[in-house]
Amino acid sequence: MNRMRYVLLLCLALTAPVLASPPNVIVILTDDLGATDLGCTGSKFYETPNIDRLAQDGVQFTQAYSSCTVCSPSRAALLTGKYPARLHLTDWIPGYPAPDNAKVKIPDWQKFISTDTNTLPQQFKSAGYSTALIGKWHLSPNAKEFDNYSPQKYGFDINLGGNHLGQPGSFFSPYKIPNLQDGPTNEFLTDRESNEAVKFIEQNQTKPFFLYLAHYAVHQPIAGKIEVIRKFEEKNSQNVKKYNATYAALISSVDDSVGKIRETLKRLKLSDNTIIVFTSDNGGLPKVTDNSPHRDGKGSAYEGGVRVPFIIYWPKANFHQSTQSTPVQSIDIYPSLIEMTGIASQSSNIDGVSLAPLLNTSRPFPLRDLFWHYPHYHRVGGARPYSAIRSGNYRLIHFYEDNRDELYNLAKDPSESQDLSNSEVELKISLKKKLDAWLQSTSAQLPVN
Repeated sequence: MNRMRYVLLLCLALTAPVLASPPNVIVILTDDLGATDLGCTGSKFYETPNIDRLAQDGVQFTQAYSSCTVCSPSRAALLTGKYPARLHLTDWIPGYPAPDNAKVKIPDWQKFISTDTNTLPQQFKSAGYSTALIGKWHLSPNAKEFDNYSPQKYGFDINLGGNHLGQPGSFFSPYKIPNLQDGPTNEFLTDRESNEAVKFIEQNQTKPFFLYLAHYAVHQPIAGKIEVIRKFEEKNSQNVKKYNATYAALISSVDDSVGKIRETLKRLKLSDNTIIVFTSDNGGLPKVTDNSPHRDGKGSAYEGGVRVPFIIYWPKANFHQSTQSTPVQSIDIYPSLIEMTGIASQSSNIDGVSLAPLLNTSRPFPLRDLFWHYPHYHRVGGARPYSAIRSGNYRLIHFYEDNRDELYNLAKDPSESQDLSNSEVELKISLKKKLDAWLQSTSAQLPVN
């Protein structure tokens, strides 16, 4: 009788459904990586085989945007799902002072995320995830106030390298980075960040984890390993058009990192249960890369400042196409990950929308407009205070100094070279009304005369 009962219990155990472990999440954020700086986004010079493979295995969004033309607001938007305008965090920290010829006054903006805002790492930590930031933070006012606005205050269990600074002292150890112990002399920073990421994954392989790998690359100071630089210098000699070989080597270091992380997931048999998001905080810096066909680059009011690479790898998705042309923005990462992981979200008023329907075709994706608000001056990129809206194929930019509007049809004119504001007057007026309504709804801080 006991034997029969044992057999019955064994059969029930073998046929019982296995509860799947919650999916792990890795968000890889690069710094100043341009929209066309990858092989999968059109580059014939930069080499990114591992990122290209991630795009092939997942979905590449071909019309993806950051939430701002500079880093700190974009990072805040990614972590909160809210527009920088709503957060009142609208410039890189601490930002440039207004130039002598400024025609409007910069508003008194906020240099941190309000601590009453529910962040993505807080959501995952509440759901039982281990959370880690490895790399750049740049969301604290200064060194003196860092402890009040450190990554640990916003849901991260571990912080390796995150501080108030926007760039490393060096890409070679000694790095001069607070909260990151120097490695052996000449250890490369991207490699170090990757190795720390691998350690975190290995230590948490039996429980769900959220890893925010915010590389300092490919921000200045542009640097690379000498042997990789030489490879691209040789490649450069064979090109009519010349590229920055050191920048190419720095991009390669990020690609190596993606390869190392994916190999670790494969080795630990975690690939089928790990979501990976790859993107950049803003467009490329024009003096080191070419954002064509997009106009200008980081710190500008135009497409080159906000167009970014954007890839989502979701093993459980029912992919129907490897590329998606629907316009998306970094504020969408927050709600997308909440839905894809199925965690119980704390209530939070967010601006982004989940991209899961575009990956799973489970329901229609809502048509919507995208917005930007930068009431500042940027010394390098040339931006002067502006707000912008993309509605369908059209993008309207409003400049505050002279209350001037520019209007472009991105489908016909991706380089924003033909201003339609004088020929499409009714459309211009309509989009400006939408932009004004959005600014009011977010309580955006406007520059004043």
